[in-house]
Amino acid sequence: MSHVKKAIKRMKVENELGRQILGELLGTFVLLLFGCAAAAQVKTSRETRGQFLSVNMAFSVGVMSAMYLCRAVSDAIMEFSGGVLTVFGPNETASIFATYPTDVVSVQTNFLDQVVGTAMLMLCILPLNDKRNAPAPEALLPPIVATVVLGISMSMSANCGAAINPARDLGPRLFSLTAGWGIEVFTCYNYFFWIPIVAPMIGGVVGSILYLVFIQWHLPEVDDATESESKEVKDQTKVVEHNDLQQSSKKEESYLKLTSI
Repeated sequence: MSHVKKAIKRMKVENELGRQILGELLGTFVLLLFGCAAAAQVKTSRETRGQFLSVNMAFSVGVMSAMYLCRAVSDAIMEFSGGVLTVFGPNETASIFATYPTDVVSVQTNFLDQVVGTAMLMLCILPLNDKRNAPAPEALLPPIVATVVLGISMSMSANCGAAINPARDLGPRLFSLTAGWGIEVFTCYNYFFWIPIVAPMIGGVVGSILYLVFIQWHLPEVDDATESESKEVKDQTKVVEHNDLQQSSKKEESYLKLTSI
C-alpha cells in the first residue's frame, strides 16, 4: 500500500455522524457560494450583470450542489459602497450575504412569511421520497428540489428574502458581522435576524404536519400495496394458465379427430 493510500485510510471518517457533518458543511458552502456570489454580482453591477431572477436561479443551482466562482468580489463591494459598509441606504451591501426585510413590512408579517415559505418547501419535497406515495426517481430529486426552491424564491421573497433555511442566513450574517458591517446586521429592522432562524423551523414542522394529515395518513401501507400487487400477479398467472390449459385441450381434441379420420 502506497503512502498516499495509507494517508487516505487514516483520514477516512468512520463515524456516520462525522460524515454527515462534513457533507452538510460542504453542501452549505456550495449553496451560499452560488447564491451570495450571484447577489454580489447583481448588486455591485447595479443589475447590469444579472437581475433579481439571477439570484433566485443561483440559489436553486446551489441546492443542486454545483459550483460557481466570482472573482474580485471584495474590490467590487468597496467600490460600490464608497468604502462604507452599511445595512441601510441605496449603497447598502449587507443584503449580498444575509436576508433583510422591506421597510413597510411588520415583524408579524415577516415571521408568517418565513413560516409559510418553509411549510410550502416541506409540503412539496416530502412526497418525492415517500414510498407510500408515488416517489420520484432518486436521480431527479436534486433538480426537482431546486425547482421548488426557485418557485418559492420567485413568488415569496419580496417581503424578506425567502431564507427558508437557518443555515442560509445565520452563517452569512455572522460573516458580515466580522467582515466590517458590524453589529448593525443583528440590530437593524427591529432585530429581524431571529426570524430567518426560528420561523423556518416552525414552518418545517407545519409543512410536515400538513403532509401527514392531508396525504400520508390516507395512503395504503407499503405491505398492503405489495400484497395487492402480488395478488394481481397471481390472478393474471391463473388466467394465463387457464388459457394455456384450454388451448392444450383443444389441440388434443383436434389431434384425436385427425387420427380417427
